Amino acid sequence: MPETEIISTEPATGAVLWRQKVGDVDAEVALARASWAGWAARPLAYRIEALRRFANVVRQKADAFTDLLARETGKPLWEARTEVETVIAKVDVSVSAYSERTGQRRIEAPMNTRLALRHKPHGVLAVLGPYNFPAHLPNGHIVPALLAGNAVVFKPSEKTPASGAFLVDCFHQAGIPEGCIRLLIGGVEQGKALAGHADIDGLLFTGSANTGIALNRQFATRPEKILALEMGGNNPILVWDTPDLYSAAVLVIQSAFTTAGQRCTAARRLIVDEALADPLLAEINKLIGRLIIGEPHADPAPFMGPVIDNDTADMLTESFLALSTMGGRPLRHMERPIEGRPFLTPGLIDMTQANDKPDVELFGPILQIYRKSSFEDAITEANNTRYGLSASLVSQSPKLYDQFWANIRAGIVNWNRPTNGASSSAPFGGVGWSGNHRPSAYYAADYCAYPVVSSESEQARASIGLGLRDA
Repeated sequence: MPETEIISTEPATGAVLWRQKVGDVDAEVALARASWAGWAARPLAYRIEALRRFANVVRQKADAFTDLLARETGKPLWEARTEVETVIAKVDVSVSAYSERTGQRRIEAPMNTRLALRHKPHGVLAVLGPYNFPAHLPNGHIVPALLAGNAVVFKPSEKTPASGAFLVDCFHQAGIPEGCIRLLIGGVEQGKALAGHADIDGLLFTGSANTGIALNRQFATRPEKILALEMGGNNPILVWDTPDLYSAAVLVIQSAFTTAGQRCTAARRLIVDEALADPLLAEINKLIGRLIIGEPHADPAPFMGPVIDNDTADMLTESFLALSTMGGRPLRHMERPIEGRPFLTPGLIDMTQANDKPDVELFGPILQIYRKSSFEDAITEANNTRYGLSASLVSQSPKLYDQFWANIRAGIVNWNRPTNGASSSAPFGGVGWSGNHRPSAYYAADYCAYPVVSSESEQARASIGLGLRDA
């Protein structure tokens, strides 16, 4: 039986946070369709000013937004605050990106003509948002889409609808026409209906590879519609030729377990020189033992909170056991410290001798370890995935980093930095199952407008010099 209401609960407590009836896909798309042309006709300066008012609205409501994000996702208050700050900063970043990536240009051409390059919006764009960053990631699509002159229909994850509703309300309070940014509340059924709606001009998606691949198939016969996919990763972090094992351990912990491992750029696989493996893992284990895992508002502040819900926690626990049955050797078991709630302690499992090495994105605090005897074998193992989002090398050797950068297959390649924490001032995306070559963040401007080239002359002057009979 189809859902008629979406209910959001706090992962850390189980308390009901928010509820609302499921929306009408046709009605929301129709409102956006009726509104987008007027918005697109506004001068760019007008749209920029409106979006800067949006940033100011979010700034004024930052404390309330932070509290809501923390409660609905379970992430620590400090991390929710960082997400709100990123939402605010996205406007200025997007304005700069739009100017650089989709600015107007005029080129002189022969016979007193000129060549003009301008960009047009697509029309109505659908945005499907994820639950791990329910404000920052959809906002990274919505702001550049609105800036370019599109209207947007945004369906937040059914697991974090309250944060999506708060975000849309901030746009409306800033004076963005209500028809230009519509909120669609719903679950999987509404998401499918929105993606397949005949009256959208494109879809901007962040989520799982399975869903992204299904969308790619769905859009295969619709080349007139833009599709931008960001689908996560099975990301490697390599540790090689480094004397500072404590710092290496910190980088591994940050990569694998920030946001309880619920980041698309999180490290899923640690690939390490077998000579360093035992002392490095000893440092990692010490740090894991010191991590504070708690509810968002706890004091002292936790490093990580729960995963999004009990179903996800159950799936991750079962996945850890499945890795063990494939020949993985548990080094640190995952635990459920609070009965009935989706808190998980980080799990470590050595997959070096495993019979099967599943290439899946386990979206939580599980880190698989692979010991290798040569750096070449380590890179081969790192590339042994259909994904290609993020990869990091921890090493004191510039030569090894050059080799790593040249041979690793990923859209984000870091050195002595975590796999996560990507900058909004740079493109964000990957290859393989991590995306469809439409990177977001700074390059989102590329898929929110299309280039139009015009050959122009103020007077119509033309003649045919060859191929005519005499008059």
